[in-house]
Amino acid sequence: MPLFVKKEKFKDTTFELTRSERKKFLIMHKEWVKSIVKSGIYIQSGYLINDIKRPGGGGLLIFEAKDYLAAKNFIKNDPMIKHELVVWELHEWISIDGSQQKFLDHLG
Repeated sequence: MPLFVKKEKFKDTTFELTRSERKKFLIMHKEWVKSIVKSGIYIQSGYLINDIKRPGGGGLLIFEAKDYLAAKNFIKNDPMIKHELVVWELHEWISIDGSQQKFLDHLG
């Protein structure tokens, strides 16, 4: 199955929320990812940090889906998107050297 990458960054309005309000949505996002892992779909989620280990570069979600439309429909259930907290992009990852399949084979 193809791999997709969703890149996201908080909207300015998200930064206006209190830290506890943002944390509530981040917990919802983590629980959503955990439920997908339990379902057997390959997914990885994390955030980007700079050279001094500070967050702020946004987040990445890497996952399997049948096709682009299925991937787009899938991420619409992400609480960060559902609650319009992030601007996001979605891309299918095409490996030019076969490493995508090697990567998936390595996962088991």
